[in-house]
This record gives sequence, C-alpha cells and structure tokens, in this order.
Amino acid sequence: MHDDSAHNVSPARNRRGWLAPALIGSAAALGLTALYSAAKAREAEGRYPPIGRFMTVNGVRLHYIERGQGEPLVLIHGNGTMAEDFLVSGIVDELAKRYRVIIIDRPGYGYSERPRALWTPRAHATLYQAALNRLGVSQAVVLGHSWGSLVAVALALQAPQLVRSLVLASGYYYPTLRADVFLFSPPAIPVVGDVMRYTVSPVISRLILPSLIKAMFAPAEVPERFDKLFPKALMLRPSQLRAAAEDAALMTPVTVELQQHYRELRLPVVIITGADDQIADVGRQSERLHSEVENSEFVAVPGMGHMIHHLSPEQVIRAIDRAAERSPTKTP
Repeated sequence: MHDDSAHNVSPARNRRGWLAPALIGSAAALGLTALYSAAKAREAEGRYPPIGRFMTVNGVRLHYIERGQGEPLVLIHGNGTMAEDFLVSGIVDELAKRYRVIIIDRPGYGYSERPRALWTPRAHATLYQAALNRLGVSQAVVLGHSWGSLVAVALALQAPQLVRSLVLASGYYYPTLRADVFLFSPPAIPVVGDVMRYTVSPVISRLILPSLIKAMFAPAEVPERFDKLFPKALMLRPSQLRAAAEDAALMTPVTVELQQHYRELRLPVVIITGADDQIADVGRQSERLHSEVENSEFVAVPGMGHMIHHLSPEQVIRAIDRAAERSPTKTP
C-alpha cells in the first residue's frame, strides 16, 4: 500500500516551518540596524560636539548659543535643523555686530533634551519665555524660520511684552494637506515609532537626506557652505528624528488653533520668503498671513526657495533691521 503521509503536510505546519526562522532573521536584522544607528549617533556627536552652553528651564536641559552685544535678537530654527543652521548661513556673524544674538536648540534638536510631552508651538513658547527670562532678556526682536515661525508667533501672542517685533521667514501658518506630514510622521507613533527611529529610520533617512536637502533649497542650488559645514549627521540621530517626526505630525493641527489669533498681533511683523519656495506655498501661507496681520510687511525674493536665510542672507538681515527699527522704543 502506497504511503502518502509525506505529501499531506498541512499549510499551517508549512507556515510554522518558515515563520520562526523569518522572525529570528528579522529580529537579528533589526538588532544589527540598531547597533549601526547607535554607532553612527555616537560618531556624529564625537565629530560635532556642543559649541554653546547649557541651562535647565522647566525641567528641560537646553543648549543655546550667544553671539555679540546690543539689542537682543532671538533666532528660532525650523523642523529637522538646529542652532548651527543660522551660524552656517553666515547671518549671525553680521548680526552679532549690532545685536545680542541668542539661538536655542529647540527641544529634541541639536543638544537640547525633549521630555515626553506634546510639544506644540505654545509649549515651545512657554519654554522660550522662561529661558529668555533666565538670560535676563526683557524685550527682543524674534525671528522664526519655517516651523520656528509658529513658535515665534505663539511667543508674541503669549508674551507681547517680551516680543518687540517679529520676522517670519518661510513660514507655514494655515492648515493644508501636506505629503511630508504623512511621510515623516511615523517615527512619532509611540512604541512603533520608537522601534523605527532606533533601527530603520536612521538608515532610510541617511539615504533620502540628500534629496530632502535639495528640495529645501530648490529651485536654487544647495550652497557649498551649507553642504560642507552643516552637521548633517546630527540630524540622523534617533533623538532628533523623533523631534522632527513629532513636529511634522503636529504641523497641520496646531495651525488650526493658531490661525484664529493672527489678527491679534499688533506688533511690527516682517514676513519674508523665497518667491519660489517649494516647501511652504507662498500664496496660501506667507502672502495670506500678510493680508491678515495689519502691521506687516511682505517680502518675496524671486528665484529663491525655502532656506531663505542661506539663499538671501542680506535680505533677511535687512528684514531684521527694519523690524528692529519699527519696534516701539524700549521701555526701562
């Protein structure tokens, strides 16, 4: 009698046969990726150590950089970058000749900590207000770039006595559907996101970073100074990927609340952007904000993209000077 038992293995048993090796292989691959990502993060921090000072405010350890003397000027960086973004652009060297320039790494970026919390622009603004108070700043001109423009606006709304005037560069102010929000938000998801940012996210981000940077400057070329001097490796650390993912996920929701208050801004505001910004739509964002804010000036630089402080540093410096000149006289 012919025995067919060898050919009657159930599909379920077949699946069990390959499932265990597949799981073990996947776990091993994730483990190796995690080791690689951790080694790269250590390497980045060894190559680019902190260049500023530290202070702890409201339980958050912040890294900040100060240059120059004079009227306080606070620069707030965008999503994915850090304080060095302004230094590499060259504007700080010029501004420090007449301003006390203060740049704080936002929570999770550069060397600032990011405790688990909902880091909305208003939460950032509360932290900035406390930090500036610690630094003895009672009034300041404030510039925010990209996501940082939301923090600058929130700070002006919450502490009008602190913010004398605003410069808003390449900002995003009104809710719109954005592909990058869906693309970059997954590492912000609890648990799953934590696994991603310590394993596959740094590897994937390393591969796509050149194209992302190119898009930030388009249609202009990426300046050689940025390409050579900006500490791009720090952007790929798990801690910073988490911050960038959380900010991306919040970008649209936070504007729903903030846009209700733009008309309350009574201080001088200079809005500057690249006329060909391919990250934040100029008409729907900067130009619309100009139409809503009564005491505002709008500058769109032809042929320039999102990183306006790198592409047109002279225009940004002039915008800051005009904002400072339009500010009310400083009170004692």
